[in-house]
Amino acid sequence: MTPPVLRVAIAGASGRMGRMLVEAVLQSADCALAAAFDRGGSDAVGQDAGAFLGRTTGVVVTDDVRAALAGADVMIDFTRPEGTLAHLALCRELGVKAVIGTTGFTDAQKAQIAEAAREVAIVMAPNMSVGVNVVLRLLDTAARALSEGYDIEIIEAHHRHKVDAPSGTALAMGEVVARALGRDLKACAVYGREGVTGARDPSTIGFATIRGGDIVGDHTVLFAGTGERIEITHKSASRATYAQGSLRAARFLADKPSGLYGMDAVLGLA
Repeated sequence: MTPPVLRVAIAGASGRMGRMLVEAVLQSADCALAAAFDRGGSDAVGQDAGAFLGRTTGVVVTDDVRAALAGADVMIDFTRPEGTLAHLALCRELGVKAVIGTTGFTDAQKAQIAEAAREVAIVMAPNMSVGVNVVLRLLDTAARALSEGYDIEIIEAHHRHKVDAPSGTALAMGEVVARALGRDLKACAVYGREGVTGARDPSTIGFATIRGGDIVGDHTVLFAGTGERIEITHKSASRATYAQGSLRAARFLADKPSGLYGMDAVLGLA
């Protein structure tokens, strides 16, 4: 028997990531573009969702989020924290599952998402890339093995338009490393150095942020010891990897009534 087609709604459909998601859904054999929505005032509202590809899909980009979600099984959202939470409130009301790739949430906002997950199934991850999530598993192993005598620094680079820093992925890497070492990232993270800082505290985890050009996303975790350095790096050349990971997450949610999941669960790494 042919499995049912998953009806997908894309938030922020006119953005860089939104367009990549629309294209990925249109190319998928088991997903259908149920809706595409964007903020009011966007030039894309009223246009066919596939216009940027030169395609006619029959799905018109709308700013009516409720109407867009009403015909969907799952929403994929890579917008901004406030927008994602507003969209999620409607998902909760309408029984629509959600894949959240938005970053920059506060602890209070994350708590709201966890509360919503009591009623609808949600996958939330700071990075939907399959490769990045494999790297997170590798970092756990490396941090446990290199727990003494190694200084840990996390370097990330993104395009000039990214508004949050460090990236959600860099923070997730830091959380994995800190947890493996039995540390609290909030207590040991160093986000900037300037002037006479003194010798490096070996218990800290440093972050360095680069913003420029059209860099999709580069992340390196450096373990610097005496006489050697170990670097675990992931580089994204295209947002397509995030889109494909998001569709894997959407498929994972198909039979889940509720719960909050990460990409480790989606990939069978949990």
